[in-house]
Amino acid sequence: MRGGHGRLPPSTDGDPMPRLRASQLRAYRARTFRTAPGLRLTSLRQAERFVQARGFVHFWPIDGVDLPSLWQAVAGARPVPSEHDDPAHVTWRWKDYMLDKRRWYYGKLLRGRSTMVSLQTLPAFYALSERLGDLDDYELSYDLGHLSREARLIGETLRASGPTHTIELRRKTRLDDPRAKGRFEKAMIQLQKGLWVLPIGVAEAGSWRYAFIFELLDRWLPEVFPRARVLSREEAGRELIARLLSGVGATTSIQAARLFGWKSAWAEHVLQELGQAGKVIQLEDGRWMTEHLLQPAPRRQPVARRRG
Repeated sequence: MRGGHGRLPPSTDGDPMPRLRASQLRAYRARTFRTAPGLRLTSLRQAERFVQARGFVHFWPIDGVDLPSLWQAVAGARPVPSEHDDPAHVTWRWKDYMLDKRRWYYGKLLRGRSTMVSLQTLPAFYALSERLGDLDDYELSYDLGHLSREARLIGETLRASGPTHTIELRRKTRLDDPRAKGRFEKAMIQLQKGLWVLPIGVAEAGSWRYAFIFELLDRWLPEVFPRARVLSREEAGRELIARLLSGVGATTSIQAARLFGWKSAWAEHVLQELGQAGKVIQLEDGRWMTEHLLQPAPRRQPVARRRG
């Protein structure tokens, strides 16, 4: 079995399973979530490296979801304030600036909420989606009953028209009636969770002079499908679970399944495979822990005191 020093071996019959102290997990997440003082992000370049290191993060912290977020990596572990002048809202400006840069994926992916994904990790998500690499493969998902009529109509409109902001997209699909707003928004989340579409910019349109410009993902990021098609489902699943545990430290198969939209039995299967490879460790309480939690935290250099 490969691995670093200090790894606990997978438990065998009769061996007690390891325990994880709550304080140990909190300290680990303070580092990986970048919420500890001295680790918080202060620049867009640091934000890019954060997303690359974690593989995927939420934009905002989500109640009940253990996942790093860009906002808390800047603001610390505190609730999102309602005041628009909070210094941590610089993340909003970073997010908008990056939409057309093709340096990360942004869209409503995990749990249908705003998510950043590194371009190195995105093919694993694609490999586990219904996507076939065709611009119009939403038709098959619609025929199978997995997409709404509105989602199919939006897909058709974007395929024919190219990048289109939401105000114009609602008009072209005849979903601009206020009573159709909910159906339009639900369809847009379906298409983003399925990796058919993504926002690629902001237009000064609508009453707020702010509207996302959407495009088909395969037309905007054509390199994703060729990299995804060489991954098996098992390889993609292992990559995403390993990335998740590297960020959150410990989780259950049920929590992982809810985050990724998988069946819990398959999430457990992937965790078992990683456990057999010595990449993750099952805890006494049934959770799974990353091997990185066994590595000692980096020591901080003591601050020199001035003599008075």
